[in-house]
Amino acid sequence: MLDMDFLTALLSIVAIDLVLAGDNAIVIALASRNLPINQRNKAIYWGTFGAILIRTLMTLAAVWLMKTPYLQAIGGLLLIPVAIKLLKKDDSEEHIDASSSFWGAIKTIIVADAIMGVDNVLAIAGASHGNMTLVILGLAISIPIVVWGSKWISSLMTKYPVLIYAGAGILAWTAGSMVMSDKIVGSYLTSVISIASWLCPLLITLFVLTVGKQMEKRQEQVSNE
Repeated sequence: MLDMDFLTALLSIVAIDLVLAGDNAIVIALASRNLPINQRNKAIYWGTFGAILIRTLMTLAAVWLMKTPYLQAIGGLLLIPVAIKLLKKDDSEEHIDASSSFWGAIKTIIVADAIMGVDNVLAIAGASHGNMTLVILGLAISIPIVVWGSKWISSLMTKYPVLIYAGAGILAWTAGSMVMSDKIVGSYLTSVISIASWLCPLLITLFVLTVGKQMEKRQEQVSNE
């Protein structure tokens, strides 16, 4: 458990959870905003607990499904636009309906988090390379940080944009690793290019960061006009 590959994968899972923590804070805040303060805190607690449980089950299911040929490669490709979206500055809020009832708020938090957490599930399943111990340990470390510190993490990434690029780079590298870890696709690419095992993740990471930088320049030009 303490070898370098295991620790690197564990750190990747924790980093992915932290980078994608902003959605969690948005869901919780918006879904419970119409409740009285005493009910709001309880709804946040139980809603978050339910969301964590559902997301954990989704992640374990995804790890199992990734063993199916081609699915891991497809998951890696789906993760590329997620990494690019992370670099896109978007001030629009997710549309989450606030509930005026205690159980309604809990339901909204769980359902919305499950829908918005698909990218998170894909990323963790890919970074774990099928190791269930890694998934459980990574979630156990990062979930408490995400639940109680997601707003702080979001503000920190806003203050230090380099953290967003680092997170997008980790996601992009994970996407490339998922493609290469697919038994059929990875084996084929390695047979064509012997260094594909690290070249593919590298090229995808460079592509994501380059596209992100171009989007940032374009947005700056639009805002200056």
